[in-house]
Amino acid sequence: MLCQLSYRGRQRENCTRRLRGPWAGRIAQRAAEPVPMRRLVVACLALSVVTLGVAERAPGANARVAAVQVALRAHGFDPGPVDGVRGPLTRTALTRFQRARGLRADGRLDRRTRRAFGSRGRPLLGRRELAVGAVGWDVAVLEFRLRRFGLGVRAVDGRFTPRTAAALRRYQRRHGLVPDGIAGRHTYRALSRRAAVRYHTVQPGESFFSIAARYHVSPWLLARRNGIPLMRVIVPGQRLALPASARVLPAAARPASAEAVRAAIDYWSRVYAVDPRLARALAWMESGFQQDVVSSVGAIGVMQLLPETWEFVDTVLLGESTPRDYRGNVRAGVRYLRWQLDQFGGDVRLALAGWYQGARAVREVGLYDDTRLFVRVVLALHGTV
Repeated sequence: MLCQLSYRGRQRENCTRRLRGPWAGRIAQRAAEPVPMRRLVVACLALSVVTLGVAERAPGANARVAAVQVALRAHGFDPGPVDGVRGPLTRTALTRFQRARGLRADGRLDRRTRRAFGSRGRPLLGRRELAVGAVGWDVAVLEFRLRRFGLGVRAVDGRFTPRTAAALRRYQRRHGLVPDGIAGRHTYRALSRRAAVRYHTVQPGESFFSIAARYHVSPWLLARRNGIPLMRVIVPGQRLALPASARVLPAAARPASAEAVRAAIDYWSRVYAVDPRLARALAWMESGFQQDVVSSVGAIGVMQLLPETWEFVDTVLLGESTPRDYRGNVRAGVRYLRWQLDQFGGDVRLALAGWYQGARAVREVGLYDDTRLFVRVVLALHGTV
C-alpha cells in the first residue's frame, strides 16, 4: 500500500493504491546511531527527557521527535512520516513500543524508553564526532536539521551516508565552516546558535499576504508564527515576528509575477475541471502565489507540495514528470486537488481537509482543529483572489 504524505502542522498520511517499484510499500522513514569521540559540551542540544506532547502544540517540526519516529520505525512500529511533528500515528506507535517492552505506556520519551531503543536511542547530538558510517539518535537529529540543505526526507534514517555528508558540507559552507562533511566541535557550536528573531512593523495598508510576499514566506506560516488567525486584521505599528526563512530578494532575482501564477492556476483548473476560484484560494492561502516559498517541513512552491506529493502526482496521477518551476508546481497542485475532490465525491470541505491532513486521516480520525481552521480560511478566500 502506498502512503502519500501531505502534512503541514501535524503528522498526516493518505494511503491510496498499490504500486510497484519505488512506490511499493509505505514511504519509508527510519532509524539511528553513530561513532564516538570525546564529549562535546553543547548544552542547547542535549536533553535527557523529551515529552512529545510539547512538540504536538508547537507550530514547527522538532528534530528530536523526528529521531523518535526514526527509532520507532527501526523497531518495527510505524510512526507515519518522519516529519518531526507528533501526531496520532507517532503517539500510538510510541505507546505500543513501550507496552511491548514492558515500560509504562505514557508516550513520554524518558531514559528507560531511550535505553529500550538501543543504538537507535543514543547518544544525544553533540556527544561525539559524526562522519560517514555513523548510526544513531544523533545522526537522525542532524539529518532532520539538514533537510533545508538538500537532504531528502527519505534520507532521514539515522545513518550517516555520503548524502548526509554532502548536505552537511552545504550547511558548513553556508555558515563559514570548513566543509569537511564531518560533524565536530565547530559544527555543533554553529548548530547550537539560535538565529535572532527578526520583526516587521506593520505599515498602513499592509496585510499578512502583502508582508508574506515581501519576505517570501507562506502567509499561513507567518500568521502561525505570531499566533494570530490569518484572517484577522492587523494594524499599523503592530510588530510581527518573521519566520526563520524570511528574506528580501533583489529585484533581479524575483520570480514569476502573481499575474503569471494566477494565469497558470486558471489554465490548469480548466484542464482538470477544478473551480479556479477554489484553486486560487488554496494557492493564495498556501503561498500568496509565490513559487520560492519553502516550509519548515520542505513543502515548496505556489501550491506548497512536499517533494513526495509532487513525485506521487507525476508518477501516479500524470504519468510524466512536470518541470520544477511555478508552472509545473501549479499543474501538479491542481491535479492533486482534483484527486482529493474525487476521493471525497466532490465535497470541497473534505477535499481541502484531505489536502492539508491526508485523506486517510480524514476518514479514520476526522478533522484536526488546525485542519478545520485551514479549511475555514480557504473557503473564506474563495472568490476573493
